Amino acid sequence: MSKQSTLQPLERGDILVGCTVLNNAEDDHAGDGRIIQYDANLKEKGVLWVEQTTHLVAGLRFGPDKSLWAFDSQKPCVLRFDTQGQPLPVPELPKRAFSSINFLADGSFLLGEHLVGNQIKLPPGRPLGTTLPKMPGTDLFGKGHVLHFKPDGTLVREYETQTNGGMGGFLGVTTASLSPDGRTLVYSSETGPHVYRFDIQDNRQLTDLLTLPQGEMVLVAAHMSADRLVMIKARMAGGPPVFQLQQLDAEGKVLHEQDLPGGGWATILPSPVDAEIVYIGNFFTGTLARMVLATGEIQAQAETGVKRSLAGIAQFTG
Repeated sequence: MSKQSTLQPLERGDILVGCTVLNNAEDDHAGDGRIIQYDANLKEKGVLWVEQTTHLVAGLRFGPDKSLWAFDSQKPCVLRFDTQGQPLPVPELPKRAFSSINFLADGSFLLGEHLVGNQIKLPPGRPLGTTLPKMPGTDLFGKGHVLHFKPDGTLVREYETQTNGGMGGFLGVTTASLSPDGRTLVYSSETGPHVYRFDIQDNRQLTDLLTLPQGEMVLVAAHMSADRLVMIKARMAGGPPVFQLQQLDAEGKVLHEQDLPGGGWATILPSPVDAEIVYIGNFFTGTLARMVLATGEIQAQAETGVKRSLAGIAQFTG
């Protein structure tokens, strides 16, 4: 496989997808870092090879300055790229397992810590297949906290966000979405039952946006607007898993839901270019899909060619 970057100058609507090529026989999360570029209809345009990472390239998001941020929570490292795919400087940050970013109006930003605790609780016969790093000077993978930084990387505050570890016991703040007013952070521990809320202005945990019943789990939740969110959940009890996309109001009431085709959908991006569209990624299969929110119609899809690697979607607004 050629490793020559072919990323094209970004245009409005372009989709960027983190999809590491998993080619390390000793570690099923490790390989050559890669970001694939598609147009809005998921026609492939180019590839950016990422030399700084060792494991999954995840948590892609464009900043207010149009730079693309991405993360490798296992190395760990934080990355930024310009619209030509060239690396940009990143403030000096703690060596912690960050995997998501949200931006505040004053230019500061929030980083979510992907890992928590020091135990892996997967069922017997289901090994993780990789090694999780410990925080320097500790016996912890992470604290599962959200950290607030000034633009220059100065720590403003560390929020002691509640997490649940997910099915494996080690997942912290795996995805997070800040409300448009810049106050309420909505986040989850992937494969756990909670959609959490945290007030970053008052530094306090709020009641859950949603707590799922036994046998169901959250994969990801994100804001579409001040009063509307979208979530992917899975129902695991009573037969084959059923994955659903749900639209929620600001208090967690389900407004609309639809079943997704098969299992493994774990990444979602409400399009910042077209309010009628969401992009969803399937971690199991590597499929990327463009979906109409109102009907569930899949308008287009692309195959990244790597299973258990698709870990971040972002769209360029121009």
